[in-house]
Amino acid sequence: MGVLGRRVSVSVEGERANYVNTPHIIAMVGLPARGKTYIAKKLSRYLNWIGINTRVFNLGEYRRQATSAYRNHDFFRLDNREAMAIRNKCAQDALDDVSNWIESGGEVAVFDATNTTRERRRLIYEWVVRKLGYKLFFVESICDDPNIVEQNIMEVKVHSPDYQGMNNEEALKDFLQRICHYETQYETMDEDKESIFSFMKIFNTGEKILVHKHEGHIQSRIVYYLMNIHITPRTIYLTRHGETEFNQGGRIGGDSDLSNRGRSYAKALSQYIKEQNIPSLRVWTSWLKRTIQTASGIDAPQERWKALNEIDAGTCEEMTYEEIADKFPEEFASRDQSKFSYRYPRGESYEDLVARLEPVIMELERQENVLVVGHQAVIRCLLAYFLDKPSDELPYLQVPLHTVIKLTPVAYGCRVEYVKIPIEAVDTHRPKPRIPGYLDDKFRRNPSNAPNSAAHSGTSSPEPDREFFDTKDSSLSEDSTDLSIEPLKISN
Repeated sequence: MGVLGRRVSVSVEGERANYVNTPHIIAMVGLPARGKTYIAKKLSRYLNWIGINTRVFNLGEYRRQATSAYRNHDFFRLDNREAMAIRNKCAQDALDDVSNWIESGGEVAVFDATNTTRERRRLIYEWVVRKLGYKLFFVESICDDPNIVEQNIMEVKVHSPDYQGMNNEEALKDFLQRICHYETQYETMDEDKESIFSFMKIFNTGEKILVHKHEGHIQSRIVYYLMNIHITPRTIYLTRHGETEFNQGGRIGGDSDLSNRGRSYAKALSQYIKEQNIPSLRVWTSWLKRTIQTASGIDAPQERWKALNEIDAGTCEEMTYEEIADKFPEEFASRDQSKFSYRYPRGESYEDLVARLEPVIMELERQENVLVVGHQAVIRCLLAYFLDKPSDELPYLQVPLHTVIKLTPVAYGCRVEYVKIPIEAVDTHRPKPRIPGYLDDKFRRNPSNAPNSAAHSGTSSPEPDREFFDTKDSSLSEDSTDLSIEPLKISN
């Protein structure tokens, strides 16, 4: 019994690396239906995932709270003084909330509004930079493709609370009139007339990017991220490798071969992917044998990513949870207390893994249809990014074996589908214990509970079961927080 490595006690606030010395305000710019909210929410999700405390302040939500009901586009007329006073008051309220949130520990606030005039942007600059001493970065979205604009209106705007009870045709007509009111005063950002501002301009959802005077690490990361995203319809498929011999023995890490059931899953996965007839599919695996073996039968271009290797358990590699708990109880309990930030001795933490996976996320954002064959901790990190899960939930997301997770980006989130391939596998998920260091009986070795690798030959291509989740805005609803999918049991 002993302690393997040095542990550092940290506060909740100190669990993530501190990238932000000076708070940042990101101010969106652009006409309605140009994807500003899409960009704002996606950027917030990314920054939170890498450990930067970020929040979106949407001016439209303030306006809806301040008015009893939206009537029509006349509210946005320049000569509607009463409405203009309400809109200005809402903008000031939102900026006050931004300031209060930053003072309470926020790091990056995204001010999601049109900000279409130079005068409005000057006022924001005076308030953010001159008065508060924060950094300010404008992100303008410009789109002159009428097909993209109309698609955005029909997918998002006509379903907003403003148009509740109105048919789509009437909503579209009213929203186009609203855009016309903004166009009469719209002034795009100008490198000469607004030379002191830091900003980037995104043309037609990434067709062209212009960056002017960006400052520092945070703005550089924002620019790089926004240069990689696109709106082309696609689906990302995530799956763990098939069950391994180590999984059957309850061992973590290592480079084990697939079990008989794992090989059956590899065949069934190949058949499932073939039946989906996915255009231009690319397959990514780690460098470890179990993912390569799982993907071996899939007829699609394949890439091996070392960054997709499973979390490094260091000195605890190839041990069972029971062995770790018995030999190093303090380490085992310490990991339960702060699983995200805990680093295995001579190994990695989940926080390290997120940093390692950032290039994978960037490339995923650039790609179209991709199947990632990965590992439990790796898939958890990727899921947390796409589902906007906080770091304390990330290490406990359930990623069962022999399950394909389909992620389809929609307006402000992802549509999530869990496809269970009915080939039995062990359950490797260990939920957060109420008492740190407590180990459930299922992780203690008992010959009578040993998995039977011959339970199912898996030579056929069974019809998968499906479960659906829809995410709106930036996360799953509270009712869908538990993503548990029990492996389908198959009798002998």
